[in-house]
Amino acid sequence: MTTGAGGHGRAGGRTAAGLRGAAWLLPAAIVLIALNFRGPIVATAPVIGDVRADLGLTATVAGLLTTIPVLCFALATPFASWVIAKADPERAVSLSLVVVLVGTVVRSLPSSTALLVGTAVIGIGITIGNVVIPVVIRRDTSPERVGLVTGVYTSALNVGSMITSLGTAPIAASWGWPVAIAIWAVFAVVAGLAWTYAVGPRAAWLRPAASEPVAETGPIDQVLGTGAIRTVDGGAAPAPVRPARRLITWGLTLAFGGQAFSYYALTAWIPTLLHDEIGFSKASSGASSSVFQILAVVGALGVPVLAARWRPRAIIALVAFLWLAMPLGLLFAPQLWLLWSVLGGAAQGGGITVIFIVIVRIVSSDADARRMSAFVQGGGYLLGSAGPLVAGSLHGVTGDWTAPLLVVLVAVLTLGVVGTFAARRVA
Repeated sequence: MTTGAGGHGRAGGRTAAGLRGAAWLLPAAIVLIALNFRGPIVATAPVIGDVRADLGLTATVAGLLTTIPVLCFALATPFASWVIAKADPERAVSLSLVVVLVGTVVRSLPSSTALLVGTAVIGIGITIGNVVIPVVIRRDTSPERVGLVTGVYTSALNVGSMITSLGTAPIAASWGWPVAIAIWAVFAVVAGLAWTYAVGPRAAWLRPAASEPVAETGPIDQVLGTGAIRTVDGGAAPAPVRPARRLITWGLTLAFGGQAFSYYALTAWIPTLLHDEIGFSKASSGASSSVFQILAVVGALGVPVLAARWRPRAIIALVAFLWLAMPLGLLFAPQLWLLWSVLGGAAQGGGITVIFIVIVRIVSSDADARRMSAFVQGGGYLLGSAGPLVAGSLHGVTGDWTAPLLVVLVAVLTLGVVGTFAARRVA
């Protein structure tokens, strides 16, 4: 494995026990880590009926189980950046896995308080991971392989969601829902062992023997693909561009919010909707909802191919058109759920990707990219965190799924109309 600029000159412990030579080792560890960064969010959805019955939760409180982690994505990013600066990337990855593990165990306790507290802890752990994994990929992967490893990582996020959606309900049928949502903690243990082997025990868990450059980065770097570490420079820097003063920033934030709102609202409630509207069992509903998750791989890998030929506004329009099939199809022909899940799944994977591509194309420096990314993702995830809560509340008030799906429809239209307008001048 070729390392970036920051990978040379490390202390003996990191060099001797660090990345252990095989080119596949770091990507394999990253894949196992990624399984923990989306799966826990969807784990409760296939068994939400049992959880509500046992703990007496309202639909609104049940929606919080998906809302809370997404809210953490918006609000806990500064904390995650501070952790990475203090702990360095290797230990930050380890910490993220430990936090997810602890949150998963706490959430499985048969108490509404433990359920909500554990969910918040999981959200904080995933937020740390969301920020630090791109640092590791860009620093420890050769430039020509950054795009491939990043694609594998983002695909593994959706694979984790699929596995959890498929497995939770059958496990709950045999051993109950607490065991069904606790058992996924095994993924965090396996990922922690793989990470420890890949980078070495000292780098993974102990303070470095020598100080290292602090990476100045952010989630948007997933699509920058330079493969070299960038460190904080104490010298003079050009005046930063303030994202809030640019109209396109607000447009992209609303578009990202529409994308996130739609995705997390449907992720939280599709199993219940399929059970109510089509009569699927809990196990079948969870398995069926996994189609929506895994098809995101198609969009995440397909949009960069289209971006080489099409302008972003055309891609956003296509993504929104495909996205519309999900709420409209479930409203008027829910029996064709498989078709709508295929189209909507591919669209939700492409929506976030194309917005990142637009950000990369409109900024003039990495620092501006980080600021723009933080603004767009922070505001977008803040809007998106309301999706499960709003959908659950509307379902609880009306008793059916028409109002929730209409709200999702409005959110998808926001992505399409506002996103296309915001990107109209982007080449």
